[in-house]
Amino acid sequence: MGLSIETHVGITKIVRQNENNIRWRGYDGQGRVGPAEANADESAENAVLGGFQGKGRAARLINLNTDILNTWISKRKANMKRASFCLVGFPILILFYAGLLPVSAQTKPAAVVVQKIWDAAPHNAFTDLVRFQDRWFCVFREGQGHVSADGALRVITSQDGVNWEAAARLTMPDADLRDAKITVTPDQRLMLSGAAAYHQPHEHTHQSLVWFSEDGFQWSDSVKVADPDFWLWRVVWSDDKALGFGYGTRPENRGLRLYQTEHGETFETLVPSAFVGGYPNETGLVFRDDGSCLCLLRRDGENSSAQLGVSQKPYRQWKWKDLGVQIGGPQMIELPDGRLIAGVRLYDGGARTAICQIDPQKGSLKELLSLPSSGDNSYPGLVWHANRLWVSYYSSHEGKTSIYLANLELPDP
Repeated sequence: MGLSIETHVGITKIVRQNENNIRWRGYDGQGRVGPAEANADESAENAVLGGFQGKGRAARLINLNTDILNTWISKRKANMKRASFCLVGFPILILFYAGLLPVSAQTKPAAVVVQKIWDAAPHNAFTDLVRFQDRWFCVFREGQGHVSADGALRVITSQDGVNWEAAARLTMPDADLRDAKITVTPDQRLMLSGAAAYHQPHEHTHQSLVWFSEDGFQWSDSVKVADPDFWLWRVVWSDDKALGFGYGTRPENRGLRLYQTEHGETFETLVPSAFVGGYPNETGLVFRDDGSCLCLLRRDGENSSAQLGVSQKPYRQWKWKDLGVQIGGPQMIELPDGRLIAGVRLYDGGARTAICQIDPQKGSLKELLSLPSSGDNSYPGLVWHANRLWVSYYSSHEGKTSIYLANLELPDP
């Protein structure tokens, strides 16, 4: 048996089809745009590709990547005799081959599964992801809009990564709670961090906060950490200590400050000014086996290219390399094979959530693939689990700004 593939912005379906005829259709997110057909034994370039006039990425994928599709068909025809996947209701699953999408600098297609896991609030955004006690926990902000006074931090959980339930919702009456990050402490508690953007007028603009939980459902009261008006972005543990960069939120203090903690409830300033130039802000951190620490840094303003910083213990001196590309919402992890993988928002060719590889020696960032995303999107959480990369992120490509979970096989080194 062959396959039929139906694709639109948000859904891909693979079902059984007859021996030689392989059919697929493109959509623009608003309705069908036109069928295309190819025989499994012929080149996909000979397919009838008429009717694809939609403006969405999915509507263009056949025309742009027929050579990749043909390779995919020929290699998998024999292996897909028993393949049968279906989609019923919500959450919507997307099963696609990343080689079919217009991605930058890809070296090999990667199998990707994407699922919408939450859209309860009018605006759902700014995610992070962790595994704890054999469960998934995803955290993000809920609110009326991208910036709104009612911002709350939502925690959801799943045992299998498919079926999700609400675990907790944290609020603050006089502030918009923003940009949840979650990590596991050395004493095996969950630590949730975020920032309170105070309703104005107020003495301060922002205050960084942390909460703790032993099960992900019951959370402590918030604890104020770091300095007022310095936004502690992401905390990463190494042995019994953690580092986190905070950035100034007032026009007069727009710098990058490095904090250190031993138990998560108090943070001391380790480096008062770690980077100067542009407007440094969001960060992703990785501790490596050799004891070094890497920082992927977003910048805004006139000098907006991302930076890659490196430091050795005790992490008081940092050296920076310009990556030559603008990014947003950075997160970075190191795989077991030593590769550095980042999830970021890229802006060239339209804002999108991208999975990239970082070369610290060259000081380069290479896009491996882009996830289904557009408009208001990105801010991923990354976890390496069961030899796959799991990515939480948000996007508005289906209309409503919602939370998605992707898991994928990365290309071989």
